[in-house]
Amino acid sequence: MEKQEKLLLIVNLHAGMMKIKAALPDIIDLYCRQNQDVTVYTTSGKGDATRICRERGMLFDAVVCCGGDGTLNEVLCGLLPLENPPMVGYIPAGTTNDFASSMKIPSNLLEAARRAVCGTPTPIDVGQFNSRYFSYVASFGAFTESSYATPQYVKNALGHLAYIIEGMKDLHTIHPYQMKITVENQTWEDEYLFGCVSNSTSIGGIVKLSESAVDMRDGKFEVMLIKSPKNAAETQKIILGILTHQFDGEVIKFFPTSEIAFYSKNQLPWTLDGEYEAGSTEIQIRNLHEAIQMRI
Repeated sequence: MEKQEKLLLIVNLHAGMMKIKAALPDIIDLYCRQNQDVTVYTTSGKGDATRICRERGMLFDAVVCCGGDGTLNEVLCGLLPLENPPMVGYIPAGTTNDFASSMKIPSNLLEAARRAVCGTPTPIDVGQFNSRYFSYVASFGAFTESSYATPQYVKNALGHLAYIIEGMKDLHTIHPYQMKITVENQTWEDEYLFGCVSNSTSIGGIVKLSESAVDMRDGKFEVMLIKSPKNAAETQKIILGILTHQFDGEVIKFFPTSEIAFYSKNQLPWTLDGEYEAGSTEIQIRNLHEAIQMRI
């Protein structure tokens, strides 16, 4: 008889439109029929998934995360410090599900649940942001705050539209950040409206990158830096560049790298996988090549 796999199922019942509440019994039934020894843990607040993974992750053969991008971030932050992290599965139940979109994980919860235990084990890259981790994006600047400032009840009611509404409310407050940025042997210093270090074809469900530009297993990130426009022509270049994926290298820089450093005079907020991160005046980001195994 095939050996039973010990599985920890971590569930954020409040993620996205809360569809997981209705689907959870069927997911547990599926895993029992797949000969999984299932332990279910429902999160109760921020940092809970990280804590349970750090404390108990080594006791399981696999950990399946059911929630949004933020919940997956917490799971990875708890598992990566372990000496031998278990296999990871992901059931995307959040609002935007950028990571799942890039990995082509089904939006159907039961199909995603099946792949989380029966899918192909695939090594993927993970980002390190100073002492923290992220699965697909670290960003600062314009619209960044809307991902974590939008109240959960608004996300549940309006879905992805909630992020757009919250971002529009912040238009009048957008201001550039003076940054020094170092990549390999190059250094730039300028004012930037937005910056992101990503490993995804979708960022916030708004910025889209072509699949040919993104490989989540190549040991590199894709970096986008948008400079503060000095006139209407540069503003138009920015808008057109984002819509058409034509980055001119001047107002919008776009390039791959495995390491990058950001320096600022004042501490500015960042987001990691859509969740608030206080950041600091010095940010070191590097790609941890194939750091975790996921069933896809």
